[in-house]
Formats: sequence, C-alpha cells, structure tokens
Amino acid sequence: MAKKDHIYYVCSECGYRTEGWLGRCPQCSSWNTLEEHVRKTSAQKRKETSKAKLVPLLEGEDEEEEERFSTGIGELDLVLGGGNVTGSVTLVGGDPGIGKSTLLLQMLDSYKTPQKKLYISGEESLHQIRNRARRLGVRGENLFYLNVTNLEQIEQFLNEHQPGVVVIDSIQTILSEMIDGLPGNISQLRYTTAKLVRISKELNSALFIIGHVNKEGGLAGPKVLEHLVDTVLYFEGDNKADFRILRSIKNRYGPVNEIALFRMESRGLIPVANPSELFLNLDVEDRMGTAVVAIMEGNRPVLIEVQALVSKTQFGMPQRTASGIDHRRMNLLLAVLEKKCGKPFSFYDVFIKTAGGIRLTDPAADLGICMALVSSLEENPLPRDAVFVGEVGLNAEIRPVNQIVERIREADKLGFKRVVIPDSRQNVRLNAKCKIEKRRKLPDLL
Repeated sequence: MAKKDHIYYVCSECGYRTEGWLGRCPQCSSWNTLEEHVRKTSAQKRKETSKAKLVPLLEGEDEEEEERFSTGIGELDLVLGGGNVTGSVTLVGGDPGIGKSTLLLQMLDSYKTPQKKLYISGEESLHQIRNRARRLGVRGENLFYLNVTNLEQIEQFLNEHQPGVVVIDSIQTILSEMIDGLPGNISQLRYTTAKLVRISKELNSALFIIGHVNKEGGLAGPKVLEHLVDTVLYFEGDNKADFRILRSIKNRYGPVNEIALFRMESRGLIPVANPSELFLNLDVEDRMGTAVVAIMEGNRPVLIEVQALVSKTQFGMPQRTASGIDHRRMNLLLAVLEKKCGKPFSFYDVFIKTAGGIRLTDPAADLGICMALVSSLEENPLPRDAVFVGEVGLNAEIRPVNQIVERIREADKLGFKRVVIPDSRQNVRLNAKCKIEKRRKLPDLL
C-alpha cells in the first residue's frame, strides 16, 4: 500500500511552519496566511537524487574565466565587476519610482550580445513600455517585449527563443501554477525565483530580476531572493533628488560595496564619471562647519562634504540630529571631543548632515566630522583646500585607515593642496602636488 503524502502548512507572511492548519499564525499573528504544502516521500526523493562523486580540490586543470559581456553602461559594468557574466542572475532592488525599470531598459538597449534581448513585464503594458523607450531614445535593435506573468509560459518562451539577456519586471508579479497562493507570497517567490535561476543556468542566459522592497527597506520575501541569485544591486537615494546610487550588496563575480552614480534626467539615467565632483561645492564663501572627507565606496575613493551646525540650546536637553551619519556614531565623537578635547557640546544643539544625502559608513570620515563640529562651535572656518582622513579612537588618537594612497591621489587629482592623515607606520609613497600632514592626536590638530 503506497504511503500518503505528508501535508504541512507554512505562513506566507513570516515563514512559520506547523503540521496542522491554524486560522492565526502563532508567530506573526496574521490571519488566514497558512498555506498547504506537500512533503515528498523518501522514495520520491531517492528517485530524484542524482549521483555525485568526490573531486580533488587542487588537482586537474583550471577552468577558463567567466565570459563577460558589456552592458553598454560603464558605471553598471564597474559595479558588476567588469561586465556581466554569461548565465549570471542579478537582483535589482529599490524604492518605487527610483529608476529600476528605466536603468534596465537602457541596459537592454546597449547590451553587447548577438542574441535576442527580452523584457518581460507583469506590471506595465506594451503601450507604457513603448512610450518610455521612445522618451529614453531606445533604438530597439534585437529587443523584444513580453507581457506574461505565468512562469510556465515564460519557461516555454525562454526555451524556444533562448535569448542572451532577460529582464523580469518584477518577480512579485510572476505566478506558478505548481504552487498555491497569490503572486508575491513567500512560496511563490521562492519557487519562481529558483526556477528562473535554473533556466538561466541551463540556457546560459543573463537574467536581471527586479524586486520590490518592503516597509523595512529590505527586498520583499524575508531575504529569500538574495540567497538564490549571484548578484544583488540596491538603488539608493531620494527619488526627489536628481542623482541615484547603485550599490552591490552581493557579487559572486566581483567586489561588493562597489557603487555607481547616475543622474536622473528627462532622457533617463546618465552615468556620473566623477562622483567626487557631485558632492563638492567649493565655490561657497561661507565654509563655517564644513569639512571635506575622503571615503572609500568599494574600490573607488569619493570626496564628499560634511556640514555641521552647532548652536546654543534653548531647552534643558540639547538636540542631536544627524542625516547621512549614524546617530550613535555622532554621539560617540561628541563625547570624545568633550572629554578629551574640552569642547562644551553639552550646552549646544548639534545638527550634522552629508552633502547629497549619501550615507557615511567609512570610519575614515571621523576626523572630518570632528573638524566640522569644532569649526561650527568656535565659528572658525576650515581651509577650503584641505581634506581630512582618519579614524578617531576613544582616547582622541587618530588611527590609520586602509587605502590611504588612493584617497590622497583622488584629493590631489581634484586640486586640493593639503591632506591631513594619521601619523602611523604606513609608508605613503606617491608623487603628489598636495601637502601631506600627519597627526597622532586630535587635540594636536585642533
């Protein structure tokens, strides 16, 4: 007598699993979210399992390097690690309206491949996509459109035409008949993404998947998609501003935390070749509380301005507001300045922000933040031709940072005359026109 399939239930909101159906999920308290699943029997698993063999790790010949195709957009090639790898799967996430569909439509038009280029959309009609393509100046050579949300139909089209590159817009609209539930729930996302990844690898086609973000800012589906794909790219920036930052969070074929900058214009997203010039405004005469710092975004040095405003508090508790800088990091630096340098910030409101809204996570910006704070407190403007690089420790020591040569070279290229760096055993050898000043302690510099 054949064994019956074992049935279990999984919550579509949080992934909670139970053996029996419940009206309300015990973990996330959502109603009617438990969906039925069937566990395969041991005989079925043994039948589907293929034989594997042990292979010596370091013996045998090395395989050839991955074949890469240029996307036709230099900044996007940089983030991907020098072009897109054949058969790779890239997930592009970001807030609604930030430019995901626009960038990938431009990318499809300029992608260097002799095969067909396919744009699959479950959100926009042919009329909408065609109007956008004409506005962006898309030529449309070998570029095709498909309005299908059924996974099985998509698989049939891909096997029949075998395109070189495919864009799915978006994965939350794709539905498989093999899985119960509405499009966008965890079961559908996991199954459809895994299936598309397998098809992409079998056909050796490059696949770009657009994913929506949830209220917390992560890709919808509790990080399920990020583990299935090869590369994860996030769009950052305010959709009301005119520039966008594309950052690599995961990349199996290149460096992570690499960024690309784009400016949003009427004809689409335009790459910004020199990011430092976008975040600098050296023509302003009033430089009170403004310092220039050199940070590393991936392997790229970027110079940005940090602005601080310190004013006498009118309340019992001074205000602390930070934009682009972690609030706890600002409080730590304020404590160091007050305890070790004797600056009375306890009686002042402190407001600090970064130019352009870019987030500062590099510890090398600590020295510039401290200089901007003290400059505003003492109403003493900093030199406009100076760049500050260094991490500030709890004892007010200026600690060394990595890739110091690249930071100095970027400052020298942009015409800065003075670069303040930590005094350490690092041997800085480069032919630079700017003056390099080394400091050990923050009070010495102040």
